[in-house]
Amino acid sequence: MEKSDAVASLGQHSLLLPAWVKTALLANDRLKLCLTVLQAAASHAMAPAQALPDLRAEMTAAGLDAGWLRDLQAQASRDGEDVLLPQLPQLAAQVAQDLTLMARPLLQTETDQRTRERVAFWAAKLDGLHDEEVLSPALLRSLSHGHRAKHGEPADDSLHLLVMDLHKQLNQLAASLASELIDGAHVWQLQDDSDRPRVAAFMRGLQRTSALKFEHPGLDTAATRDGERLLIQNDIGTNDAHVLVLQVQGLSISLTYSDLHSSRFEFFQAQLAAYGAQWSTPEARVSAGLNRGEAYQLGTARFEAADEAQLLGMLEGIASRIVFLIDWNRARKRLLNFVGKREAIAVLAEAARLDIGHMAWLKAGAERMLFEAMQALGADAFRIGDRLDEVLGQAGAQAFLVEVLRLSSAAMLAQQPAALVADETRLLLARQLQRRAPEFDLLAEHAAYCQTLAEGISQALDHGWEQDKDAAAKLAQRAKAWERQADHLVMQARERARRQPRWAQFARLLETADDAADALEECAFLLGLIAEHHHQGWNKELRGLLAQLAQAVLHATQEHVKAVAVARGLNGASEAAEHDEFVASTWQVLRAERQCDELLRAAKRCMAAEVSNAAALMLVNDLANQLELASDRLLVAAYALRELVFSKTEVGA
Repeated sequence: MEKSDAVASLGQHSLLLPAWVKTALLANDRLKLCLTVLQAAASHAMAPAQALPDLRAEMTAAGLDAGWLRDLQAQASRDGEDVLLPQLPQLAAQVAQDLTLMARPLLQTETDQRTRERVAFWAAKLDGLHDEEVLSPALLRSLSHGHRAKHGEPADDSLHLLVMDLHKQLNQLAASLASELIDGAHVWQLQDDSDRPRVAAFMRGLQRTSALKFEHPGLDTAATRDGERLLIQNDIGTNDAHVLVLQVQGLSISLTYSDLHSSRFEFFQAQLAAYGAQWSTPEARVSAGLNRGEAYQLGTARFEAADEAQLLGMLEGIASRIVFLIDWNRARKRLLNFVGKREAIAVLAEAARLDIGHMAWLKAGAERMLFEAMQALGADAFRIGDRLDEVLGQAGAQAFLVEVLRLSSAAMLAQQPAALVADETRLLLARQLQRRAPEFDLLAEHAAYCQTLAEGISQALDHGWEQDKDAAAKLAQRAKAWERQADHLVMQARERARRQPRWAQFARLLETADDAADALEECAFLLGLIAEHHHQGWNKELRGLLAQLAQAVLHATQEHVKAVAVARGLNGASEAAEHDEFVASTWQVLRAERQCDELLRAAKRCMAAEVSNAAALMLVNDLANQLELASDRLLVAAYALRELVFSKTEVGA
């Protein structure tokens, strides 16, 4: 499939004449070869004892080294004056196809009517041979003779004569095009005053990023003038349905773009947004011979410039984005091994924004290189089936992949070996894991839920919500939601611990801290019950003691949050002040727990003296016990965190 056929489907024939002439000249070589083979086959059938001519070199040179054509001479046989030729239908189909290609550029120009009639005649005659296997002497002569009628003789045309005449006209057409190069773009029939600077601007943008395609074919550019419009076409890559054509008229640009991948089409739309692209609604199109007959996306974008300088900037910017479309879908699919669909596209978009690209990463080993880096860090970091975003988080995985693409691009542009990129990737992943510490993300988030629960209880007791049924009910509802979120974090840790041994210690710590969250949620539930007319005997002293108890628990949760935050960055190289800050936070949790013990006993003495209602006494006693239990579980969690941090710093020393 010729890339020019895709451009033709967009209606821009004037861009195609140089490509069509080139294709036509190649078709001429194949036609002459087919006629030579046909004559050799007929000669062999009439004189089988004669040696067959060796035409393999000619076949290779013409790009038509097909098995059926090689066998055609040997399988020809005589039937009276006729030649039996089983491959005649294939030969006729090949000749018909090449005749169409050879005549195409001439039929698109003002060629004479006689030539049009001759082409149409021979196209119909060849089509009539689609099931014919008998080559008569008359048919052979009409196909292959090269005798021109002399003056006064009747005309006796042949396919061979037509091919020779078309070849002569093609040479004349090629000379009339007077093709030249502007910074690598094939151009013809331009207007010097305006077209050349615009083509140069486009090529300037293309060359700014074209090195990022490395050895991949593509980015060939053609430009010509068609009436009032300058036309610029870029072939992008090798897919026949992947084409870009720009029409520049005045200070307006109309860009027509086709792509078989809708997601890549959307990516390109986003890339051109910075240059003011206004897109039409893309349509699905099917064209015979393109993309194996499957649908592809086609859309048009318009750009309106205020002046010539802005127009040149738009042309340069548009061209600079094209390289990032090459093998885009292959890169996207490989990134899906490590992140989700949206994140994979985001990585490619950021790589394009930074003029990094993805081709170097593909060249350096792509997913294989990343899998090897993950494996090298061992089962404690990654287990089989782990994705990067599961270990590093979505944002961390995206940032890491962008940096890997940057490393790959820098190394490949400097012609450094892929092994160097692999080593740098492994070191980068190790540093990312050390900084990321996703297990501490879960600890910190869970600690935040505990603090939020404690703040709710403390606020309720400070404001007397034991007598406000609606406020207490709302608190109980919110507390239940917070506690479920905390439970979800524990389940995540347990799941990871089943796959990665290093998570087991963190999972146990979270389970302990979650006992505190459960106790605080129970406090909210009890307050809701107490507010339903079960607060008899609550005097100022009891309210004060319970409020102090809740405040002490809140203080413990705040210190727990602080301890987790400090612990995240601690290792053997940490400063002594950081270690001191961590230890101080855990001791504050211990002090809060001891304070809660004393406040609980004081509250119980007050309950015994003041609360006589059985239900009220049971509920307020349970409330106080749950508050003290929360402080107790926070202390156990603080000790577990100390053990974890101490083992971590010893390993890192």
